[in-house]
Amino acid sequence: MPSATDAWGLWEDRFASFLDAQAADADAAHDRAHVERVVSTARRLAEDEEAQMDIVVPAAWLHDCVVVPKDAPDRAQAAARAADAARDFLAEAGYPEEWLPDIAHAIAAHSYSGDVAPDTVEAKVVQDADRLDALGAIGIARCFTVGGALDQSLYHPDDPFCDDRTPDDDTYTLDHFYAKLLRLPDTMQTEAGRTEATRRAAYMRSYLRRLGTEISADGPAAGDEEPQSSES
Repeated sequence: MPSATDAWGLWEDRFASFLDAQAADADAAHDRAHVERVVSTARRLAEDEEAQMDIVVPAAWLHDCVVVPKDAPDRAQAAARAADAARDFLAEAGYPEEWLPDIAHAIAAHSYSGDVAPDTVEAKVVQDADRLDALGAIGIARCFTVGGALDQSLYHPDDPFCDDRTPDDDTYTLDHFYAKLLRLPDTMQTEAGRTEATRRAAYMRSYLRRLGTEISADGPAAGDEEPQSSES
């Protein structure tokens, strides 16, 4: 069975090879490193939730195995297409058939834009793991990577933090924090996921406060400067 340690190593090599072949054109925010982080986080959450690893691990590896650009009109279909592609691959590869429906569901339900509710604990784990990678320090890095790739403006010059306007994350990268990212903790499905999402969102808010001092007309407020090194 795949859950045996030696078998998992072989299966994960196959998952990775399929992913690399299918998603060679993935943007830098959805690359192999992103998937590996999601797999690692999903494993931890699965242990906490006593979820079935035979479902969680392949679903985490293959959740982005179909590439649809972030600005494509059919972006919302990416997860459903990935679910179909993953199921076909796993069936052909001889992965135990009993797990395939739940793996496909976990992949289809991971997407924020796909509007598929996670009906199993495994789907909840994979969704949380993927969303956690959009938060915290790595989430900040990924957000600006995508914004740069889409040639968006960094922020609205008159209202950077959406104080008096509706976020427009098709135009301004920083608006994506308010349109989606800072809302993610409220969507988490597992207790451990909610705890970590809250911690990461707090870090993002501290980053935004610091950014506000740096882009204000007066510059950083007194006391906001980084301390000088005491080394000579």
